[in-house]
Amino acid sequence: MTNAVNDGIKINARSVTIVLLVTVFYLLISVLLVGFKTDQLFLAGIFNAAFFLSPISRKFIIGFSIFIVYWIIFDYMKAFPNYNYNTVHIADLYNAEKHLFGINFNGKLLTPNEYWRANGNTFMDVAAGIFYLCWIPVPLAFAGYLFFRNRKQFLYFSLTFVLINFIGFVVYYLYPAAPPWYVEYHGFAFHAKTPGNTAGLAKFDAFFNAGIFKSIYSKGSNVFAAMPSLHSSYPVVVLYYGLKNRLGVINIFFVVVMLGIWFTAVYASHHYILDVLAGILSAFIGITIFNALARTTFFQAFIQRYEQYIR
Repeated sequence: MTNAVNDGIKINARSVTIVLLVTVFYLLISVLLVGFKTDQLFLAGIFNAAFFLSPISRKFIIGFSIFIVYWIIFDYMKAFPNYNYNTVHIADLYNAEKHLFGINFNGKLLTPNEYWRANGNTFMDVAAGIFYLCWIPVPLAFAGYLFFRNRKQFLYFSLTFVLINFIGFVVYYLYPAAPPWYVEYHGFAFHAKTPGNTAGLAKFDAFFNAGIFKSIYSKGSNVFAAMPSLHSSYPVVVLYYGLKNRLGVINIFFVVVMLGIWFTAVYASHHYILDVLAGILSAFIGITIFNALARTTFFQAFIQRYEQYIR
């Protein structure tokens, strides 16, 4: 039974049954779609532990279920590769990047990715890796801050974040696109089921003798999902809500991280500048759509009810 005033979701036979059924259903569907992975047990364990541990942890995990739903959908995309639905753009995207942003170097026209591949250095390799490690922790940490400071703003930020991802997912299927590193290693020929690659971020792993990015990119849902760069979208929505919540000097940090992620996306050959621009545009479109939705009576009622569950 639920109480929409102050108690949120109470622990009783009904709530226990629902949580356990949802957990079993998630694990079964996951195995059927993408096969068994220990990550699935970890996610299910975290959710159940937080839900049953205490009232505040229960409210926290119910709030963060917005991100859990996003992650599950992202994971399930492995079962439905976008290259099965539309032609993958490889050479045309590469040539467009070179035409618009090409750099003359040693008598040859290079894409910005190719230029930085030839002109990088250890300092930039390390800095790039640090910036790219921020792409999920910074949004999640910011969401955690908003959860304890302003539950309504937390919901607004979280839902905007997920909406931007869904916009990106739609584009992934409408316009499958290979990342720059794919051209470097495979040329313009299409090879389905190509595994993820750390590309320029391998230099960060090598410098620290660690497999951080190797581990991350081995779990990617699809390498042909470079357009738009959602890595470039995330810091935009963080900065937007940082400005809305008047975080002062912290917003300077958000700006630095944003610019660093944008640069690293190109420097490490994970995205073209065109991908980055598309990611920025996706963020602005998502923010605009969400702000329009937030003014509707239905959505305001939904937010109010959700806020009462996690207050």
